[in-house]
Amino acid sequence: MLSRIWLTMALTTLAAIPMALALEGRALSTEEQQPDERSVLNGEWIFVEDRTAGRTLEQLSAPMASKFSLLVDEGAIVLNGHGSGHKDVRIALDGSVTERPDGEKIARYRGSWKDGAFEYEVAFERPQGEQGSGIRLIRRAFRPTSEGLLVMVTVDPPQGSTSTGLYRHAEDIPMPPLAKASIADLGWLAGDWVGKRSSGSSIEERWSPPLGGTMLAVSRSVNASGKLVGFEYLRIIEREGGLVYIAQPGGKTATEFVLTEHTASRAVFDNPRHDYPKRIVYELSSEGVLSATTGYMKGGTPRRFEFRREGQ
Repeated sequence: MLSRIWLTMALTTLAAIPMALALEGRALSTEEQQPDERSVLNGEWIFVEDRTAGRTLEQLSAPMASKFSLLVDEGAIVLNGHGSGHKDVRIALDGSVTERPDGEKIARYRGSWKDGAFEYEVAFERPQGEQGSGIRLIRRAFRPTSEGLLVMVTVDPPQGSTSTGLYRHAEDIPMPPLAKASIADLGWLAGDWVGKRSSGSSIEERWSPPLGGTMLAVSRSVNASGKLVGFEYLRIIEREGGLVYIAQPGGKTATEFVLTEHTASRAVFDNPRHDYPKRIVYELSSEGVLSATTGYMKGGTPRRFEFRREGQ
């Protein structure tokens, strides 16, 4: 009797082993498929809005680069575009130090994942015995939220300054609607425009008359010694009842800005998905001066260039 009971128990145990292994395998498979909460950091991030308290309109700016990227790696985050010209900086999340040369200094990165946010600090140290001033420590925190990625940057803590900004993936930033317009509405922009920068370099934009739903232009900058320092291909085209401004600095990849406002002497083109500039404004004064202003869509310190018609 006992031998029969023992045999039955043994057979039952043996039969249960494959099922247990299958269940264990299924559990491991499910665990492996669970998404890493850090994966939301992946991708390229574009500056959207300054969230720093107490700043004036003119002080609004990105707390760090207007565009950067993060890549979640095994036990680490890989940085690109965070400043210092460093690419593919792999920061381990166990607190170990990553060193990179930074000009005459050494940059030491140390990071962690804590309470749903990626945090790291970078310390800049000169070789022993060398003296120098400047930023010594920067702390950055990246916290995913329902609005996007909230980035907080503190320079030289604890006495230094702290800035906060909101970033999103380009595809999550809505484009503004096009203002109704035809290419003829920008006929006042046509012509050969020349100007001077404060540095003494010359800048020019030569716009064709509106024809065939387009205006074409080339821009060129030449320094005081006569050396070409930059050029750009420009287009304004009709699209879906509005106008689109297409810029190719150095003939590289085109970036589009949509016309959002216009009058008989002013045109505003916006692209909140671009890192910088996000806004381009052309305006013709009553004195015949053409200004081109580039900057953020809100606040900051825009760059302004002034032109007169060639020969005036």
